Amino acid sequence: MKEMLVRSLSGLLYVILLLLCIKYDIALSILMAIFGIICLAEFKKLIQLKSVIPYAVFILGYGFFASWLNVYNNTSGIDELVQIIMVISIFVQLFLIKDLFSDKGIPLFGSKRFILTTFYLSSGFVFLILIPYFYKAYNPNILLGAFLLIWTNDSFAYLVGKNFGKQKLFEKISPKKTVEGFLGGLFFASLASYFIAKYTGSLNFTSWLILSIIISVFGTIGDLIESKFKRQAGVKDSGIIMPGHGGLMDRLDSIIFAAPFIYLFLRILRYVS
Repeated sequence: MKEMLVRSLSGLLYVILLLLCIKYDIALSILMAIFGIICLAEFKKLIQLKSVIPYAVFILGYGFFASWLNVYNNTSGIDELVQIIMVISIFVQLFLIKDLFSDKGIPLFGSKRFILTTFYLSSGFVFLILIPYFYKAYNPNILLGAFLLIWTNDSFAYLVGKNFGKQKLFEKISPKKTVEGFLGGLFFASLASYFIAKYTGSLNFTSWLILSIIISVFGTIGDLIESKFKRQAGVKDSGIIMPGHGGLMDRLDSIIFAAPFIYLFLRILRYVS
């Protein structure tokens, strides 16, 4: 009972902090910078990387994009750079998906550790602050909707999987995840997309429905990839900063992995509409 209370309070604090900061561009940039540093520290432990270079890369890279967005309120002038980082990040993540299906561990040779900290983790936070600028002016509703879809998918994947799950999804990596749970999360995220479209007024229902599928699929993959990193490291959680939940990366792994794909879809939507 006490453990459940601690878990609920720490989770509630995380949600309240995020909801308060997401309304304001500067507040969101600062919060994501703090979250990014914490997640980077946790991830470096998982991949056994002791170098301080990833911190410097994150501070310089994230700081550049956050400063540009807060000064100019759009990506004009850096759009080509954003596209290059998006392409590299997606290719790195596709290789991680390939590693997910391998019976062997994820290869962690020297250069790959730096590639992962840069184009898997650091770039994920860059895209999280780029997403609200889909309309060129800051609009938090798109990022808020993405988080709501992540939370809906995770919650119902757990509830459906716990009560009805039989067929394992990736038993060797995450024994508790089931196909039924995944489909349940996807269904309720799709259902939630209707209400998000209706009450946020940011995108139409079809766009939010597609986003719900993207977020459910790639969010689940991101969670599985982090689980594989933890299994390789021989740990249950990425950290201890959130009592009852583990590390901060345990809460953000889905949205970090999904962020470049969300941004890619928004760019495609902009060009076809």
